[in-house]
Amino acid sequence: MTKKQENILIIHNVRSVQNVGAMFRTADAAGIDKIYLTGYTPTPLDRFGRKRGDLAKSALGAEEFVSWEQKKSILPLLAKLKKDKFTVIAVEQDKNSVDYKTLRLRSGQGNVFIVGAEVTGIPKNILEKCDIIAEIPMLGKKESLNVSVACGIALFGILGR
Repeated sequence: MTKKQENILIIHNVRSVQNVGAMFRTADAAGIDKIYLTGYTPTPLDRFGRKRGDLAKSALGAEEFVSWEQKKSILPLLAKLKKDKFTVIAVEQDKNSVDYKTLRLRSGQGNVFIVGAEVTGIPKNILEKCDIIAEIPMLGKKESLNVSVACGIALFGILGR
């Protein structure tokens, strides 16, 4: 019996609770096994441990089904995942990026997808730790997509869902 390929999503420094909720819903639909919420990204629970209604509204219950964990610092997490042989894929516009449609994932190896802050994206020091930087080409006048929309396009496109 072959081991299931594990897919992880890291949501780093995304401020919008609605975007985070939408990404939980998308992650569930795309078959993501676990979400790490890093930096200042809000979690499904408030600081008192109560369920956040604003996140639950856009997640539509996906926060109940997708395993998640909060980590303040992303760099130690990335080091551990790389040590565990995960391929780390940033979804970001960068001079070193490749078109997300050209990616071919290695069979049997786990994947980590990282999305970052709505305005500033994923910081350079994190991009340097990634194996692949995947970009969604922009054809119109706008230079970027909403982070939750980009997350959905990338997950479904790269994972072949």
